[in-house]
Amino acid sequence: MPTAFRFTPLFIALAATMPLAAQADEDQAEGFIEGSSLNLHLRNAYFNRDNHNTGKNDTREWGQGAVLRFESGYTPGTVGFGLDAHAMLGLKLDGGGGHAGSSILPVSHKDNGDLAAAPGSFSTAGAAVKIKAFDTELKAGDLFLTNPVIAGGETRMLPQTFRGFGLTNTSIDGLMLEGGQVSFTKPYNQSGHRRIDTFYGLLDDNAKSKHLNWAGLSWSGTENITANLYASELKDIWNQYYADFDYTYVVNDRVSLNPGVHFYHTQDTGQALLGKIDNNTYSVHFTVNAGYHSVTAAYQRVNGDTPFDYINQGDSVYLDNSRMYSDFNAPNERSWKLQYDYNFAGLGIPGLTSSLSYSRGEADLSKVDQNNQHYNYYYNANGKNATHWERDLDVKYVFQEGDLKDLAVQVRYATHRGGQGYSAADATEDNDELRVIVDYPLNIF
Repeated sequence: MPTAFRFTPLFIALAATMPLAAQADEDQAEGFIEGSSLNLHLRNAYFNRDNHNTGKNDTREWGQGAVLRFESGYTPGTVGFGLDAHAMLGLKLDGGGGHAGSSILPVSHKDNGDLAAAPGSFSTAGAAVKIKAFDTELKAGDLFLTNPVIAGGETRMLPQTFRGFGLTNTSIDGLMLEGGQVSFTKPYNQSGHRRIDTFYGLLDDNAKSKHLNWAGLSWSGTENITANLYASELKDIWNQYYADFDYTYVVNDRVSLNPGVHFYHTQDTGQALLGKIDNNTYSVHFTVNAGYHSVTAAYQRVNGDTPFDYINQGDSVYLDNSRMYSDFNAPNERSWKLQYDYNFAGLGIPGLTSSLSYSRGEADLSKVDQNNQHYNYYYNANGKNATHWERDLDVKYVFQEGDLKDLAVQVRYATHRGGQGYSAADATEDNDELRVIVDYPLNIF
């Protein structure tokens, strides 16, 4: 029987404040007003998915988002107090009911259950109080989180946030400790909050996880080496553990080698609202950087009769083969990726970058537990050697100077094809997907 893993607020506090030798930084307090900033981020997002002849309508929506974020400084003294606040607005520019469901706009349904046109706009606002003492910071309220076990989704028009509290400590150079608890999330295409669920697991009606606890550390104190170690508990669903290691070996001033590994272990816990889960998933990569070129080869493996799963709409899938359309995370899946990146600064065009990759996966979907109604949509009796592949092209340009400095235009195109025994397993049909994203960050003060 697996050992029970439990978080308590005391454990989280201790995890984030372990270094006892921290000394007060007399210069840390710039003042509540003097240390404050106000930033506006504008994002224009276009999403178009061609579902070919699958019986589904093509998905096509276009919207304009705006995120205004205020971050105060801290009041003077050993213990400083501050406030962060944000407001978000999303506007629909195009998208009828026949092409809805891209996830950049709110999802609405007709009385018969069919998708309806998204509303013309949606908005939300939030805030978090913060306290800082020595090198430890506590935030409570609406949080923007980014770590391997809970990361808000930022690939659509507006970002995802979470409601709860978080602690961070940076007493040791190169080491960041953090922990926290969140009970609700504000999805990136909604105005309101809801309980936290998972991307791939189908929860029963009225089955909800009350909160997610996490604690972890991030190390960057050794030159050319980074490492992370995290653990989380999604109450009554799973305990999830994560570790990674990344090393860069500098051959000369033009060539470097970069091997790395990522590993997740996910185990059901408590009431096991998503059924039995015992999943080990890892990926390894090796990158050769030569001047403005880089080539990456990656291998990823899922060991378990359930998929590798993560927080719904989030980005906490720190695996090499998670691509624009597919995560290559089906039960018992093996996948390979080859990727080429080029920085056009080598041709005198600074700010222009490109990435081209090809990924291929094989999964044994005949081993999926048919009795687990939360994930059994993956089961396919003919899926012992199910295959699929994805090709991704990404081109991005960031203006380097002038009135449009920092404005970024990104074009992403993915082609996904499923082979025999795969497409029927999890509704993964052949499709081509185009995304165009224009970001314009503005610093007001």
